[in-house]
Amino acid sequence: MVVRPLLRRGRTVWQHLSRKDEESDGNSVQMDSVQEHKGGVDLTAPPSYCTSEPCDQLPDQYAQRGVQDVEAVTITWSKWILIGVFINIWFVYFINAFILTIQNSLNPYVTSSFQAHSLSAVPTAIGDVMAAATYLPMAKMMDVWGRAEGILVMELFLVIGLVLMASCNSFAAYCAANAFYYTGLYGLEYAIDVVTADISTLQNRAFAYAFTSSPYIITAFAGPKIADELYYNINWRWGFGIWAIVSPIVAAPLYIMLKYNLHKAEKEGHRIKRPSGRTVLESIWHWTIEFDLCGVFLFTAGLVLFELPFDIADYAPDGWSTGYIIAMLVVGFSMLFLFVMFEMWVAPVPLVGKEWRVLANRTVIGAVLLDTTYQVSNYCWSYYFTSWLQVNNDLTITTANYVDNIFDMVSGVLLLFLGWLIRRVGRYKWTLYIAVPLYIFTQGLMIYFRRPNMNVGYQIMCQIFLAIGGSIFILTEQIAILATVDHQHVATALAILNVVGTIGDSAGLTISTVIWQNTYLKALYRYLPESALPNLQNIYESLPVQRGYPVGSATREAIQKAYAYSEVRLLAVGCGIIVLAIPWTIMIKDVDLRRRQQTRGTVF
Repeated sequence: MVVRPLLRRGRTVWQHLSRKDEESDGNSVQMDSVQEHKGGVDLTAPPSYCTSEPCDQLPDQYAQRGVQDVEAVTITWSKWILIGVFINIWFVYFINAFILTIQNSLNPYVTSSFQAHSLSAVPTAIGDVMAAATYLPMAKMMDVWGRAEGILVMELFLVIGLVLMASCNSFAAYCAANAFYYTGLYGLEYAIDVVTADISTLQNRAFAYAFTSSPYIITAFAGPKIADELYYNINWRWGFGIWAIVSPIVAAPLYIMLKYNLHKAEKEGHRIKRPSGRTVLESIWHWTIEFDLCGVFLFTAGLVLFELPFDIADYAPDGWSTGYIIAMLVVGFSMLFLFVMFEMWVAPVPLVGKEWRVLANRTVIGAVLLDTTYQVSNYCWSYYFTSWLQVNNDLTITTANYVDNIFDMVSGVLLLFLGWLIRRVGRYKWTLYIAVPLYIFTQGLMIYFRRPNMNVGYQIMCQIFLAIGGSIFILTEQIAILATVDHQHVATALAILNVVGTIGDSAGLTISTVIWQNTYLKALYRYLPESALPNLQNIYESLPVQRGYPVGSATREAIQKAYAYSEVRLLAVGCGIIVLAIPWTIMIKDVDLRRRQQTRGTVF
C-alpha cells in the first residue's frame, strides 16, 4: 500500500525534471501530446500544426528525435535517392547472407577442431542471447539518436565479432566471438528492417521486405561452395576474416546517404531545430532520461543472466546444481521483474515507449507468440541437420548445405510473389491459413523420413514444404505487428518481435543441445561394435572422425543409427511445439493495409 504512492511520487519528480529539460530545448510539445492523449485526444488525427503545408510533408512533432529525423530525410530526398538506398540495403543483406551461410556451413568443423562437435549449437545460442538483449536498447537508440547511428554501432559489433572468430584458438574464445558476431549481424539486419519500414508504406512493405531479403537466393548456392573451398583448400579462418573488410565497405554508403540527406533536410528547413543551451551535467541528465539507461541496464543484464545458464549449465561442475548457475537464474529473473516494475511506474521515458497499450494489443501478442513458437520448433532440430546429411547420406559440405539452404532459395522467390499478392489484396492473415497446417504436416513427415540410408530426395521435399510455411510465418509476423502501431513505435514493435524470436532461437538451440547430449552418446555406446568403443569420445565430438569411417561399414552404420535415434526425438519435440501456432494465428487480426498511413514523404 505504501510502495505504489512512493513510486508514483518518484516518477512525478523525474517527469518534472525531465520536462524542464525538454522545455529548454523545444521538447515540450511531445510531453504535452502525451498528456493530451491521456485526456482522450487521438494522436492519430492530423496535428494542429498542419496548416500551411500538407501534413505528410512535415515531420511528426510528437515523435522522438530519431523518428522526426528519418521523416525529414524522406521528405527531402528524391525518388532516385530512395532507389539507391533500397539497392544499398539489398547489397548489405547480400553480404550478411554470405557471412551467415558460410558460418553455418563451417560451424560444425570449427567446433570439431576444438573437440566440441556435440556443443555445436552452444556458440549460436550464446550469440542469440546477447543479440536478444540488444534489440530494445537499439530501438531506443534509433528513436532518440538516429537510424544511421544504429547502423554504425551494429556494423562495429559485427566487425569485432568477425575478427575475433578469425583469430580464436579455443572453444571459449569462439563462443565469445559469436556473442559479438550475432549481436552485430542480427542488430544490423534489425536496423535495416527499421529503415525499410521508414521508407515504405504499409501496403508495399511486404514486397519491400521480400526484395531486401532476396539475396539469400544467391548465397544459398554460393555460400556452401565457398565454405567447402575455404575448409579444404585455404583455411576456415578466412571464411570470417575477409568479411571484416568487405562488410563495412558495403554498409558505408547507406550511412553516408542517411546522414547527407539529414544535413540537406536541416538546410532546407525540414528538420526540427532544438537549441540546447544546457550545461554538461544537464546534458548528461537529459540523455540519461531519454535513453532510459537504468531500464537498459536492468533489461540487458537481466536477460543475459537469466538466459545464459541454459547454454553453459553443462560446463558447470555440478550442472544445474552449481551455485553460480542458480545465482544467475535468480538474479536475472529478479532484474527482469524490476525492469517491468521500473518501466511501468518510474521511468519517465520507458524503453518500450510511453504507450504500454501497444504491447497489450492482441495482434502484437499473437505475432510475438507465433514467432517464438516457430523459432523454438525450428531450432529444436535444424542445427544438427547438415551433420546428419553428411553422415547418413555421405554428402559433402557443399551439397549438405545446399539441401539445408533450400529454405533460402524457395523463400526468396516465394516472398517476392507473396509480397506482391499482399500489396494487391491489402491483407495478410489468409497466408497463415496455408502456412500453419503445411508446416505441422511436414514436420510430422520428417520424423518418418529420419531413418538410416533414407533417400535424400525425401529430405529435399520436406525442406521445400518447410520453406513455404516458414517464410510465410516470418513475413506475416512482421507485417501484422507493424500494422498495429504508428511510426513512433515501429522500432519498438520490431524490437519486441526480434527479442522474443531470438530468445526462441536460443531456447530451441538449448533444447536441441540437451536432447542431443542425452541421447546421441548413449545411442553410440549401444550401437557401436566393440572394436570402435575405444574411440567413442572422438566419434562423439568430431564430425570428420564420424565421416572417416567407410560407408557401409559396421561402425558407420552404427553412427547413422545413433543419429537417427537422436534426430527423431529432436523432431518430435519440435513438431509438438509448432501445434501452438494454431491458437496464436486465431489471435492475430487481419488489418486492411490500404487504409493506414504510417510514413511520410517520398517512400515506396
